Amino acid sequence: MTDLATHIQQIRICDTHEHLHKEDQWVRNGPADVLQDLFQNYVPADLISAGASDEAVQRLTAEGDVAERFDDIRAAWSAIRHTGYGEAVRHLATELYGLPDNFGPADLIAAQPKLDAWRQPGGRRRLLEETAGLDHVQTDDFCWQCPPDPSGPDFFFYDISWAGFCNGIVDAESLLAETGIEVCDVGSLREAMAVIFSKHAHHAIAVKAQHAYNRTLRWTERTDAEAATILPDVLRDGEKIPAERRQILGDWCWARGVELAIEHDLPFKLHTGYYAGNNRMPVDRIRPGHLAPLLARYLDCRFVLMHIAYPYSGELVALTKHYRNVYADLCWAWSIDPYSSADFVRRFLHAAPANKLFAFGGDTGWPTSAAAYAFQARQWLTRALQAEVDERLMTEADAIAVADRILRENQMDCFNVDQKRTAAG
Repeated sequence: MTDLATHIQQIRICDTHEHLHKEDQWVRNGPADVLQDLFQNYVPADLISAGASDEAVQRLTAEGDVAERFDDIRAAWSAIRHTGYGEAVRHLATELYGLPDNFGPADLIAAQPKLDAWRQPGGRRRLLEETAGLDHVQTDDFCWQCPPDPSGPDFFFYDISWAGFCNGIVDAESLLAETGIEVCDVGSLREAMAVIFSKHAHHAIAVKAQHAYNRTLRWTERTDAEAATILPDVLRDGEKIPAERRQILGDWCWARGVELAIEHDLPFKLHTGYYAGNNRMPVDRIRPGHLAPLLARYLDCRFVLMHIAYPYSGELVALTKHYRNVYADLCWAWSIDPYSSADFVRRFLHAAPANKLFAFGGDTGWPTSAAAYAFQARQWLTRALQAEVDERLMTEADAIAVADRILRENQMDCFNVDQKRTAAG
């Protein structure tokens, strides 16, 4: 093993994006068996693309006879073993569970005691901190609240979710319960948004929106008057209002969230690029280039554009190179397409500043999968940087310094991690 490879294995990685379930859910309702654990998260989408039926995939992650459930998808599994999602399953199987690469039902059953031991109080953090070697984890919990996590307030950090607002959805009942403000016009909506930040920004690690699943990333500046013409209808009829009309209010709400992020010194994370799942991805609306008006309008906001905007990664390199306030994040990208992600790292380093790249986030729900994705990221990042050394584009010392930057140092700086640890007490 080279000095570079050894060093990458030892870095305490900052994990910028997960959807981790809380400690009690992991202990009480985590995966019931090893087969469930291996084939949850994203790999079902590749199985379906390879020809597995929806019913077979549903049985795979249900309960019942392990051999029968595995046999139902065996042919599809053989076709996707070397995709990024399939490779992540193999990392989970071999490096966490100690299974052979060509594991079968008997191996899965024999490994069950390991899963049972992990699904105990404290097991979630041990998997992430000790097994995966993570410095901390940032989680999008799909809500506004970001209280310190009692299972590790210095390790588990949370985003303020802004996706609903960006989609032009205003839940007046929830806002009243959260802020004490009855939203009836744009003034009271603006006030309620401010209260959300005043309550939660102190502990939040960032603001996050994945509204690209529901609308275009294209943003247009909207006036209070424009928002005011739509808000009463949204308050009355919610998602029954056509998405194109709600987008006007969504653009207005999005901008207010960006302004509050600036005021409270929080980065604003945005899903760009590829969708999870199958058969519903209008590729044009996920392009990061649509964000250019927003990026230019709010130069004091640190925008973190996630998932390397796959398959529009070239646009993301250009945006990060051009705009002082844009950061690129490889979260989830290694498992979507590890080969392209390694190529992205190399192209990025020869075009954009190295202090604006974040190298890892698993984007998963269970800690076992997050650990497997961390193994995958280290492996492919090592390949990318070793190629730079082998082709004499960097010295090994240069590559080690880059690894430190993109796996840890850049994130510690952008997200003010030390300050957030102090706030967590």
